[in-house]
Amino acid sequence: MNEASGLSILRELRSDRALAAMLGLGFSSGIPFLLVYATQSAWLSEAGVSIETLGLMAEMTLAYKFKFLWAPFLDRYDAPILSRLLGRRRGWIVVSQIGVALALAAVAFGDPGQRLAWTVLFSLALGFAGATQDTVIDGWRITVAPAERQSLMSSTAEIGWRVGNLAAGAGALYLADAFGWRAAYLAMAALMAPGVIAALAAPEPASDLAPHRKPKSVGETIVEPIRDLTGRLGRMAFPVLLLIAGFRMPGYVSNAMAIPLFKELHYSNSDIATVTKLFGFWVGIGGTALAGVLTLRLGLMASLLIATVSASASHLALAYLAAHGDHGGGEFWLFATTVSIDSFAYAFASVVLITYMSSLVSTEHAASQYALMTSLCAFPGSLLAGASGFFIERTGFTWFFVGTSLIGVPVALLAFWVWRRHAISDLRAPDGAIP
Repeated sequence: MNEASGLSILRELRSDRALAAMLGLGFSSGIPFLLVYATQSAWLSEAGVSIETLGLMAEMTLAYKFKFLWAPFLDRYDAPILSRLLGRRRGWIVVSQIGVALALAAVAFGDPGQRLAWTVLFSLALGFAGATQDTVIDGWRITVAPAERQSLMSSTAEIGWRVGNLAAGAGALYLADAFGWRAAYLAMAALMAPGVIAALAAPEPASDLAPHRKPKSVGETIVEPIRDLTGRLGRMAFPVLLLIAGFRMPGYVSNAMAIPLFKELHYSNSDIATVTKLFGFWVGIGGTALAGVLTLRLGLMASLLIATVSASASHLALAYLAAHGDHGGGEFWLFATTVSIDSFAYAFASVVLITYMSSLVSTEHAASQYALMTSLCAFPGSLLAGASGFFIERTGFTWFFVGTSLIGVPVALLAFWVWRRHAISDLRAPDGAIP
């Protein structure tokens, strides 16, 4: 049976409290990231922010790249007050969700055309709260379920995330067209409520019920998870971590300029929402399902190589749109087709990568090690994304997206080499050891 299939998930949701909570937590996890920059870039474009500044403002998501710095403390220390009532991980989840809601409300009362510094400040705060939420939810997911359930938990989290992503993308854009950006961001703050309810209803991981060993020092808190991960990976530590660092680099650079391209072609917020979020939601579900099937049939490393190649090659569709799109906002089906190709490949690659990284972590350092790998995955692309506007000023959108596609070539070669050198089971071993 394909454990990652939608039917399997629906059956399990009725009887598994942790799985049902994972759906709600995935939803709340899907809300903040787009609102830090991607969806907000439409607001910034309308406010007259220059393309160079738009590219630099992609760095507002930096908290997602550096979350490994504070993730070890979330593994080791309790959240104030709430952890006594809910357990360590669930306490931090609720604290982070409250932080996301407050930051969204603060961004709502900004005006990037007149007070850009306000928008930058509270977008950075939103990124910090959202990155913290992702970290503690991932830690909860990995520790609350045994290894054989991780594929199902990851798939459920991805579905919930996509619904939240739909709300933060299409929902926010539609609301912005109808009622303005302030109302859109306030509505997104209110949508954090289901995630809070899910956290309150979620079961406690066994690690929350047992006494926690206190680290000897702040340095040990940070270093111990890294030492444990690299020790278990052994001689393959560097190539595996390098592969993770490069895996999504083309996608991060490409995504930073996707909505500016759509606005350059004069597509409305509603058109962008329809294609990237409404069409994109179902396209993403298709990519998620294919990832589950291929991972089981072909193995994790073969699927990882396919994901690397397909995700990078899909940027050529955006290059085609940039070259042939109607600058009057026409040719809707060309827009829908090219963006759907990119969205399908992105969804497929994301699920494969989540499964791969989850297989590498140990239970004791779940939040820390997973945060380290997701930060590695995001950081190189984020640095390049900051310069994306300057590249477009010199090359144009078409050659920019051709270039992001070519970035994936050395990453694919590394994925092939790691596949041949490093056989790994599809599921994390119960003791966290790398088979």
